[in-house]
Amino acid sequence: MARLPDTDGSGDIAQRIRDRRGGTLHPLDRMLLHSPQLADGWNSLLGAVRGRMELPADIREMTVLRIAVLNRAEYEWTAHEGEARRAGLTDADLVELRREEPEFDERRRRVIAYTDAMTRDIQVKDELFDALRGDFTDAQLVELTATVAAYNMVSRFLVALDV
Repeated sequence: MARLPDTDGSGDIAQRIRDRRGGTLHPLDRMLLHSPQLADGWNSLLGAVRGRMELPADIREMTVLRIAVLNRAEYEWTAHEGEARRAGLTDADLVELRREEPEFDERRRRVIAYTDAMTRDIQVKDELFDALRGDFTDAQLVELTATVAAYNMVSRFLVALDV
């Protein structure tokens, strides 16, 4: 049970969130709408992360699910599992993401290592970042970094408020 009650989901900001989400509000949205201004900015940021970047969808969703595991944010996993499957992740991939040291190809291993470092240690070693430069453009590296940062924010919000 969430630590705060749901909001009613009325107003222009709630409608903008519904528009981005295909007509519905999620429990996360109803919690954010306690502060409409925050919800509006959150909607803009996550809308960009989810739908307006060059970063491949499978990489985005893989990082989101990994963060959900690391931060024990089951809501986040549930909310993204379907999207991850639509982006091409398999049942085997989902099992691997829950392991301490997932076994993927080299590129995906580096993405997981980067996600883990940003989530657990905050700092990323130069060697790891330099290795990722061969996998992604500069824009994609910025987007990968922003995705990991944003979904750490999401998971920590969800866990703290028991959504």
